Amino acid sequence: MIKKVLFVLGTRPEAIKLAPLIVRMRDDGAFCPLVCVTGQHRQMLDPILDFFRISVDYDFNLMSANQGLAEFSGKTLLMLGPLLQQVRPDMLVVQGDTTTAFLGALAAYYEKVPIVHVEAGLRSGNKFSPFPEEANRVLIDQIADYFFVPTKAAEEYLRREGKTSHVYEVGNTVVDALLYGLALIDKNGRDRYIELFPQVNFERKIVLVTAHRRESFGEQFRNICVALRKLAQTFPDVEIVYPVHLNPNVQKPVQEILKDIKNVHLVAPLGYPQLLWLMKESYFVITDSGGIQEEAPSLGKPVLVMRDVTERMEGINSGSAKLVGTDTERIFHAASELLTSSVIYQRMQPEKNPYGDGQACERIVSILKSQ
Repeated sequence: MIKKVLFVLGTRPEAIKLAPLIVRMRDDGAFCPLVCVTGQHRQMLDPILDFFRISVDYDFNLMSANQGLAEFSGKTLLMLGPLLQQVRPDMLVVQGDTTTAFLGALAAYYEKVPIVHVEAGLRSGNKFSPFPEEANRVLIDQIADYFFVPTKAAEEYLRREGKTSHVYEVGNTVVDALLYGLALIDKNGRDRYIELFPQVNFERKIVLVTAHRRESFGEQFRNICVALRKLAQTFPDVEIVYPVHLNPNVQKPVQEILKDIKNVHLVAPLGYPQLLWLMKESYFVITDSGGIQEEAPSLGKPVLVMRDVTERMEGINSGSAKLVGTDTERIFHAASELLTSSVIYQRMQPEKNPYGDGQACERIVSILKSQ
């Protein structure tokens, strides 16, 4: 019997990590994948779906300016309930720890639809960091039925919480997506991507920066920007490229502190293949993104993580990533070391990606077919 599978997603990271699984299920005669989009991140979500050629079956289009979590949550739940009653899927799939993922799982629980949690088991141990993601993923795992964990550490967290049934270590689907994207990039050629950044001198060392975490808004985010300004002024021959998130809490401090610095290039949010290419061209990455922590090791790039805690300790433990928090001096010092010490740089170059081998989707499909 063909299994009807409803995917609920709303943000760019979810789309990236679920896209290869949707494509794999679409190509398998045992599944009928359906895609529901909440629109939590409208402008950043649609290009990912286009890139992977994924059509949307149900679009809530709930994004609005300065929308609070409570408002978004209420509207999403009110729409998900009737949809589940209409579709009656055999299972509902959510990924990671977004508000959309939590609400998708909660709505499925209310309708007694089996919940599949992709990238289950991640924990920082602090319910406010990252906020609200840490609470979201803990709550999802309390009601999920199938747990696809990326690493043994995630499996161990679930075991400590009493989750031992239907827990499967498969790797992270972000690596599957990365390999797909890299193949397309290589096919298109380097010149096509260089043309997108006419202001950047790619003969120099490139430092890629991404930062958008909600828990850093305010003084901590200003500290990040001050660190980047100091780094740019201390190393004028280094090019810092920063695709700036659209959130006003990000835009305001970034523009105030960094906009007039010659070797800091503030660009609009990038499409997935463009970001992968830029990461591939970079010397190292400074980020607060969970996905980039997982992607960069496949490209051999050291990562400085601008968070106080991370649920992705595999990179830290392997030496390919380093926690630097949001303290100006810690960020500046760690970045300076990578730019001036070949020994430290080589020590942080990973030999392999601790988060997966690109076969996660194949494993997930095989397991779900057998259920």
